[in-house]
Amino acid sequence: MKTFDQALEDELVKRLYARDETAMTYFYQNYKASLYYTIWRIVRHNELAEDVLQESMLKFWLSFSEYDDSKGRLFTWALHISRNMAIDRLRGQRRQAARTTDLLQTGAELVAPTTFRPEHIGVRDWIGLLPATDQQLMHLLYIQGYTQSEASAELMLPLGTIKSRSRRLIRTLARVMR
Repeated sequence: MKTFDQALEDELVKRLYARDETAMTYFYQNYKASLYYTIWRIVRHNELAEDVLQESMLKFWLSFSEYDDSKGRLFTWALHISRNMAIDRLRGQRRQAARTTDLLQTGAELVAPTTFRPEHIGVRDWIGLLPATDQQLMHLLYIQGYTQSEASAELMLPLGTIKSRSRRLIRTLARVMR
């Protein structure tokens, strides 16, 4: 025996299959608050949630012929459409933001060559406090930007020696600077 709600939903589904616009209006008026809240919980922005709700309703209307009432209730199907559209919108915005950031970074690198590095202020002076052999190693690592492996090849010293010396020299400079 069907309940009143099931009978009402069955009638609504039949009217929607028949492309009855008043049935769509009825569905929208009765379910928009729940769908909006679900969308808003994902996007966290009122205007964006409204936009996604409208797009979801349009997709719901246009793709209703794909609805199969044996697989789930009408509201659940609409909820899945709305949730997926909200997630897609967020992903699209994140991709756009990442693309914009990448373009800005690429543009900044093309326009402004990095000859001045604020992180190197005073580094040459500090390196000057070290013995000449240690100065060469620190110059390669911190001024010229060599990796420890590259410095090892350049100075023809074992990598372990380069690592140990650089660690010792950094501790020495830190003590001197205090």
